[in-house]
This record gives sequence, C-alpha cells and structure tokens, in this order.
Amino acid sequence: MEVAITNMLQTYVDWVRRAFEAPSARAHVFGVQIGGHLFVEGLLFVVIVYLLTQKSYAPPKRPLTKKEIDELCEEWTPEPLIPAITAEMLREPPRLESAAGPHAIINGKEVVNFASANYLGLVGHKKLLDSCTSSLEKYGVGSCGPRGFYGTIDVHLDCESRIANFLGTPDSILYSYGLSTMFSTIPAFCKKGDIIVVDEGVHWGIQNGLHLSRSKIVYFKHNDMKSLESTLEKITIDNKRAKQIRRYIVIEGVYQNSGQIAPLDEIITLKEKYRYRLLMDESNSFGVLGSSGRGLTEYYGVPTEKIDIITAAMGHALAAEGGFCTGNARVIEHQRLSSSGYVFSASLPPYLASAAISAIDVLEENPNLIKKLKENLAILWAGLSDLPGFEIASNPHAPIVFLKLVNSTGSLKSDMQLLDNTANQLLEEHNIFVVSSKRSTLDKCPLPLGLKLFVSAGHTDSDLKKICDALKIVVPSTLKKGSQT
Repeated sequence: MEVAITNMLQTYVDWVRRAFEAPSARAHVFGVQIGGHLFVEGLLFVVIVYLLTQKSYAPPKRPLTKKEIDELCEEWTPEPLIPAITAEMLREPPRLESAAGPHAIINGKEVVNFASANYLGLVGHKKLLDSCTSSLEKYGVGSCGPRGFYGTIDVHLDCESRIANFLGTPDSILYSYGLSTMFSTIPAFCKKGDIIVVDEGVHWGIQNGLHLSRSKIVYFKHNDMKSLESTLEKITIDNKRAKQIRRYIVIEGVYQNSGQIAPLDEIITLKEKYRYRLLMDESNSFGVLGSSGRGLTEYYGVPTEKIDIITAAMGHALAAEGGFCTGNARVIEHQRLSSSGYVFSASLPPYLASAAISAIDVLEENPNLIKKLKENLAILWAGLSDLPGFEIASNPHAPIVFLKLVNSTGSLKSDMQLLDNTANQLLEEHNIFVVSSKRSTLDKCPLPLGLKLFVSAGHTDSDLKKICDALKIVVPSTLKKGSQT
C-alpha cells in the first residue's frame, strides 16, 4: 500500500512540474484530463490518507527506577486544600449580642446602630413581640414542610391577603427567605431565549436570579433613562422579526448599592412604548416611600397594576423575615406551581408571618413613623453635607445614606481598606456601628464603594448628631493615613 501511495504522489509531483512549465496546459492523471482545483483537492486527500497510515511514535516503555521515583516524590509539592490564611481572615468581625435595633450591643458595649435596615424602628416593638409569642404558642416553630405539601398554615394566607390589601393588588405569595424571593421569581417567568434589560446597579440577589433564568441579560447604565431607552431601541431593531420573544425590565425601587430611587414614571413610559414587562424589587422602598409607606408606586402616584411583578423582603421595614411577591392572580398562581423557592423550600415560620401582619398594622396606625424617618434623613443630610473627602451619592428621600469617596485612591483594594478603617474607628472610638459596601467576588455590580448608613425612625436627634460629629473627626485622620500608604 505504501508503494502505491508513493507512486501516486510521484505522479502528482510530475503533474505539478509540468503545470509550472506550461501553466495553460491541463494535467493528465491516469489518462484523465482534470483541472487545477480538482488536482489540488485530490492532492490534499492523498496527503491526508498518507498521514493517517503512518504509525505514531511511541517512546519505549520501561518502568521507573526506585531512584527516579524518589526524585519525583522529592520534587512534588502538593497544593494546599485551602488558601493561605491572610491577616484579613484572622480579623474577627463585630459580634452582635442583642436585637438589631437603633441601639444594640456589639462586642459587649452599647452602640448606635446604623448598620441594620430597621427603617421604621419596629425591631423589638411590643406588638410584634406579642404576636410572635401568641403564634409560637399556637403553631410552634412551623411544619418544616413546603407550602404545597403540608406547610401552609392559615396565618400564611392571612399575611398574603394583608399584603395584597395594603398594596391594592389582587393577590400575593410568601417566600420563606427574603433574598430567595428574587432568586425564584425571576426564573419562574424568564426562560432561555427571553431578553431581560437590567439596571447595572441591582443587588446580588437579583443578579443571581438573572443567572438562574438563563435568559439573555442586557445591562443599562445605573438610573440613566437615556441609556435605558437606547438599549430598548437597539434590542427592538435587532429583534424586530422575533415577535414571540418575551422581554422584561428589572429594577429596584431604592437601590441597595447606591441609595438612588428609580424614576418609575419614566420607566413605565418606556416600558409601554417598547412593550416590556416590568419586575420591581421594593425591599428598600416598601414601608418607606409614599405618604403611607406603600412604596414607589405611591411615591410617584402610579397605579400598582402598571407594574407586572413587585417583590420585597420583609426583613427591612417590617422587621420580620421572608419575602413576598404581589401582582395579579395569574402571576401569583403561576409561582405556586413553578417557583423553586416556593415549591421546594420549607414554609415561612408562622410567627414571622404574624409579625409581618402586626408590622403593617402598626404602620397604618402610626403614619408618623414615616414622617419621623423623613425628618431623620433631613437632619443627617444637613449634618453630612460638608463632610471632607466624601459626598452623599444617594437620594434625599431614600432610607440608605450612601457616602462615596470624592477621590479614589486608585485601587479598589485600597479604597476598601480606607472605608473599613473608617468603620472600625467609628466603632472602637465612638461606639457607632456602620458598614462599608463590601461585595462578594460573585457580585458584578460596577458602582463605586462607599459607607452605607441605614437610617431608622427609631434614631433620636442625639444619635444623628453623634454620627455627624464622629465622622467629621474620624474621616480626616483615615484619609490622611490612606494617602500616606
């Protein structure tokens, strides 16, 4: 066979030589007249066949000697099972030793707490505690089963009805964990092939829900309506023939990563113009915005039916735990059958559902809570308006006061260290507990880092004055140390 292949190759070589000598001539191979392109293809085929018939080189096999084995073992360095322990890992985080109210016990001492999203100051409220106690006595800690099996208790249905009535929606659904609400709601409706247009500043819970949906994700600039409109227009042009593609816009009412408020009226205009569905997370706006705490729709005077899906965590303004989704009956019923966080998770402990109902009752009975929160925000804004080295990047009506560095150090790690030093010094020297906007390696939010102050209606005027004075003492020293390093 090798002799035959060699003869064929020699024939083709002769043809090439003749072709170069007389370019206009046509080659004759085995008495057949063929064109140049057919010859080249045939030549490539023959070369491939020749190469396939060749035996691959294999080095001679022989066992390693004992000396060679010992040398290889001495040279081998196993990789560690865990990464090396750094100084940051050795540092103990602050330890909470009481309820996370406006004042709390941290590391054995009482501090003013600006690190908990206890916006209405309902943590430790007597009515909530009494409802939890009576619920524990009646139901215990819960069934530990999913809602669709044997986990539904009458207080769950009461809470869902109470939330829907408060927001003016047809129905609502409870989730047992606040963060899992968006984890589960987005994949329940958004599937592979759908398009989701998202604000780049959304928190990690929403990001994870987007990832689980497997949809096409398109981000627009944070709170930038021009960027949103251009994004929607481009998608419409690129997909004008695909009329069956489902399209969604995902936003937050108050953004956890910036303290900015979404311009809902403009977003609804664009949503209706380009025919998108709107999903809005109100974890940081429910119970806070609007004259009665009904959230962003009340704040802008927009009917709730304009929003297709509204979600929120109950661990913020309502001082409970869990989350809810509210909307029309078809939206809610769909989740009862296809939302993983509802179908497969143990149901919300009934005492937390009772606490959420009581919190809404307290909010309706005491509208001054929202008024007090707004007054506290105004005091804090006035006190921090001239803070050196920082600027307030949040909205004046948002319960999150976000302090951003005016001038970055040029390194994300250095910025984070400066913010941590500021927070640590406030805690150690002034008994004030604040947090920096730390993010995990999975968090894709590109917004700048800063200090986040969660303001509560339970904070007193002296608490607000204390943090303003302390920041004006601590910040210059930490900025000076940061510039030296």
